[in-house]
Formats: sequence, structure tokens, C-alpha cells
Amino acid sequence: MRIGYITHPDCLLHEMGSRHPEQPARLSAINDHLSAVGLDKVLQQHSATPVQKPQLLAAHDGAYLDSIFRQSPEHGRVALDGDTAMNPFSLRAAQLAAGAAVQGVDMVMAGPINHVFCGVRPPGHHAEHDKAMGFCLFNNITVAAFHALNQYGLERVAIVDFDVHHGNGTEHIVKGEERILFCSSFQHPHYPHSGHDTEAANISNLPLPAGCDGDAYRAAVSEHWLPRLAEFAPQLILISAGFDGHQADPLADFNLVEDDFAWITRRLCEIADRSAQGRIVSSLEGGYDLDALARCVEAHLRTMLEAG
Repeated sequence: MRIGYITHPDCLLHEMGSRHPEQPARLSAINDHLSAVGLDKVLQQHSATPVQKPQLLAAHDGAYLDSIFRQSPEHGRVALDGDTAMNPFSLRAAQLAAGAAVQGVDMVMAGPINHVFCGVRPPGHHAEHDKAMGFCLFNNITVAAFHALNQYGLERVAIVDFDVHHGNGTEHIVKGEERILFCSSFQHPHYPHSGHDTEAANISNLPLPAGCDGDAYRAAVSEHWLPRLAEFAPQLILISAGFDGHQADPLADFNLVEDDFAWITRRLCEIADRSAQGRIVSSLEGGYDLDALARCVEAHLRTMLEAG
């Protein structure tokens, strides 16, 4: 069965400076690599559609959204925090990135496709209910989660975030929401210096030390996440797919490789097969070494293809 692949060329137009690590070349590297290895021929390609404001309001504060729309510049750049800026194309790119995740939910709920990957930017998991940060404007994955709950009446949605940075924005938005189980693994101590002391019934955080390798990562996930996910029995799994835990990535200090991302993908596919009719929507978060990023996305997609 083919995987749905949602992207849009306008996501390449969002640009925060030539030396910024979250750069348009990230998407170009992924798409070029998928074409080079022939995966583009087995992906069902879809063009992202913009998110609707009511969908954003399920995850974000209305005054914050008004501020983002108001600050969108006609020329130049506007800084939202020390790491996050908007150019004239950023708002549309962010609307497309969040919209792709919503679109992915619609696709897997309608079938027959049950796996979707959103190759979009800007990423989303650092965006809080009322604040942009960490390269992120809208929290793409939580917008998708609330869409699944509100539009389709699902009772249990799991969000799994294997980006090397804690998904503070996702936690901020879903903390205490018992219909959502949020699992986040991350290097600690490291940006954004959160998540290590969280106490909430629906949050399962895995703070791991610098130098964490595949064996240690797999052991931690097997001990803490997999039993919790199995018990929760999600009806849909959403993935914040950050590949910056790769050993080549310049922004962190994990020692994961492509096979480790394939392994966690395989485990999530198994859980989805048991309780969610196989339904998975994955959305790109981090990953800043271009070659490693492209290879990790390939491993992620090939594993979903093998899972059927």
C-alpha cells in the first residue's frame, strides 16, 4: 500500500536567514533524496492545503493567532523570538504545514491509505498555546490531534515525539487532556530545558543524556513508552518526526543512526496495527544535517511501507 506524502513548494519560501539551521534546503534535500532512491514513485503525492482558523483555535489562543497574522510582513523579516522569524511567505508556509497535518488525519480516517508523512516546514512542536518559539509558529501536530478528536469523535489519540528537543509546546497545549497521550524523548539538559520534571497523567517524557546511543534509546522506549502506549490503545498515532537525534546532527549530541529511527517507526506501526487500524500521521520536525535528515526520512518511510 502506498504512503500519502503531503508537501507544498510554498514551504520552501519561508526563510529566516542564510545561516539559520531551519532552512528551505531541508525540504529540498529530502525531496531530492526520495527521488534519487526511487521512493517518490511509490508515494501518493498530495499538495498541502492551508489550515482553517477554527482548526488553529482548537490548539492556540485567539489573541496569539491575531498577533501572528498582524505581524506577517510585506517585506523583510519580523523576529518573533531569538530563533524564530517571519518573512512575507512564512505565514502561508505555517498555514500549509498545519494544514498538511489536518489533511493527513482526514486521509487516514477516510482510508484506504493508513500512513501519511507531511514533508513540511516550519516545524511545530515548540509552539505553545500562546507563543511562537524554537523555529515554530503553529503547533502542527496538536492542531491535527484536536481535529481528530473534534471532527471524528476519537477518544484516544497518541502523540509520539522523537525529536531530540523536548516538545514543550505540545506538552503545554495537551497537558491534562486525558484523550491525548503525549510521549516525548529528548536530550537533557538541552534546549528548551523543560520536560524533565513534568508530572501529568497524560505525559510520558524520556529525558536522556548527551551521548545516548541506539541501544540505550531502544531500551528506554521499550521500558517506558511501549507498555504505556499499548495500555492506552490509541485510535490514531501522530508522530512529531524529528531526526536531529542522528549522530551527524549539529544541534544536539545523541548518537542515533538511521536504523534507530526505523526501529521506533516499526514499533509504532505495530501499536497502530493493534488498536488504530494502522492509522499514523507523521509530520517533520527537526533534523539539520541535510544528508542525515534525508536518509532518516527514507528509513522512516521505508519502514512504514513495509508495515503496509
